[in-house]
Amino acid sequence: MTGALTPLPAAGLAIDEAVPWGRNRVEYGAFFDLASLAPATRILDCAAGPSCFTAEMCALGTPVVAADPLYRLSRAEIKLRIELGREKIMAAVRAGRERFVWDVYGTPEALEATRLSAMKLFLEDFEERAGRYVAAALPELPFEDRAFDLALVSHFLFLYGIRFDRDFHLAGVRELCRVAREVRIFPLVDLHGLRSPHLAPVLAMLAAAGLAAEVSEVSYEFQKGGNRMLRIRHDAA
Repeated sequence: MTGALTPLPAAGLAIDEAVPWGRNRVEYGAFFDLASLAPATRILDCAAGPSCFTAEMCALGTPVVAADPLYRLSRAEIKLRIELGREKIMAAVRAGRERFVWDVYGTPEALEATRLSAMKLFLEDFEERAGRYVAAALPELPFEDRAFDLALVSHFLFLYGIRFDRDFHLAGVRELCRVAREVRIFPLVDLHGLRSPHLAPVLAMLAAAGLAAEVSEVSYEFQKGGNRMLRIRHDAA
């Protein structure tokens, strides 16, 4: 996932930067507990980066729009950003492999192959189906109120809490609640695997706004302790 679009230094990336790193439909299903998702659900994948969830879901007939500032770039530029970030990310994973649960991926090499496969499919779809990809970033999205049934945010909010402060999280979650009837955010830990300090203020803001917010455990855990999702819903009224 990626946040505000910033230049990548040739020498590499700081580990706390939001860099392009894609996930696939199966992973999203586990992140967000999507097993009972209705086919006609209108979905926004916000801060989607080079994930192939949009491509895979649209191929199955479920309407998904992906939003990310990354999409201001050409396919070739995005591919370059992926290549620049890949070595840094995988080096960090290998160096800190004890911080992760390897039940699903087995090895860093298998994890990397999964990520590269997802990003390859994204790059193919991005070139052919540009209308699915909107260059936009939180906390201001170019969509009408309740334009979507469900908004998903994977590996951006809360994860990069060092770079994006409390006010950004509050504004971002408010905006997601404006454009979607339901919002799901995963994970709720930061890059160190600690519960994000921004979660409590977000929950307090949602309660004051009369929105139903629930932290629930999901079936996916790669970061140790990172197996919880925030689910936010408007009331029936």
